[in-house]
Amino acid sequence: MTSEAGEIMEKLKEKKVEYEAIASTDSSVNLKNIDNRIIIEVLGPERYNRARFQGSGVTPTQYFGSGSQQYMPSGSQAQAEVQRLRDQIAQMQENTVKQIAEVQRKYEELQQQLRMEAGDREAATAAREAATVVREAEESKKYDEL
Repeated sequence: MTSEAGEIMEKLKEKKVEYEAIASTDSSVNLKNIDNRIIIEVLGPERYNRARFQGSGVTPTQYFGSGSQQYMPSGSQAQAEVQRLRDQIAQMQENTVKQIAEVQRKYEELQQQLRMEAGDREAATAAREAATVVREAEESKKYDEL
């Protein structure tokens, strides 16, 4: 291994330790594809028409093969994915409509409950006022009799 390759390997190892340390303290850090992220950070992004680590002159098509479906889905796979996403969107819209209807129903229930409670309070207030008038009339009658 050349000294340059050794330095790159050392940088890769250091970055991996750094990412793992961050991930151990921060649960929001996603370690999925960590190796690819580290390679891109240390070596930079892929260069057009080259397969990384395969030497000069080796293209992705030569390395992975011309029929490789690794990077590009077929037309039917893409159509199936589009349909799956459309179905998912339709389901989300349906759920949203249901949630809105439920919130509206609960709002109307609460409005009705508040109207009933307000009516009860008004009736109680009217009853207290009537009782006060009756009591005052009785007291006035007793005073007049004396």
